[in-house]
Amino acid sequence: MPETIDLRYPIGTFQPVAYSDKIRESCLADIRFLPQALEAAVQNLDEHQLQTPYREGGWNVKQVVHHVADSHMNGYTRIKLGLTEDFPTIKPYDEVAWANLADIDEVPINVSLTLLHALHQRWFVIVNNIRQDEWERKVFHPESKKEMSVWYLFTQYAWHGRHHTAHINRLRERMGWG
Repeated sequence: MPETIDLRYPIGTFQPVAYSDKIRESCLADIRFLPQALEAAVQNLDEHQLQTPYREGGWNVKQVVHHVADSHMNGYTRIKLGLTEDFPTIKPYDEVAWANLADIDEVPINVSLTLLHALHQRWFVIVNNIRQDEWERKVFHPESKKEMSVWYLFTQYAWHGRHHTAHINRLRERMGWG
């Protein structure tokens, strides 16, 4: 059977959702357990496999792992800014340029996995303690010229971790890597 899933979006594109306790609990689990899920996705991959792009024209597995760490450090900071400042402007970054810096190729992925374990432990505590009124606090993203709520950021980063973990898991399935 031919591949019918868009390899760029194996779990679909991010879709903003209204607040609900059920979605909050699901996203809390995503934030809490992303490091373990990503670590499981790359378990026992050799250097050749880590250098394999998840799709034609896409990043390799090593770049994906380091990207998630880079992105989630930004996400953690953005949410903290949204919770502690009045309508802050968040800093965009060029994720493609970041993915091509020397640390991505030269640093083993276990460094980013360790970083994600520590970061997500702290991040989970923060988002698990957000009061109902704080979810609607806003930040401004100057690149997209959009206001974004803390809720929007939270659900987007929960999706983002699942999205990139699925890139690696789907590649493993397609390549028969077990």
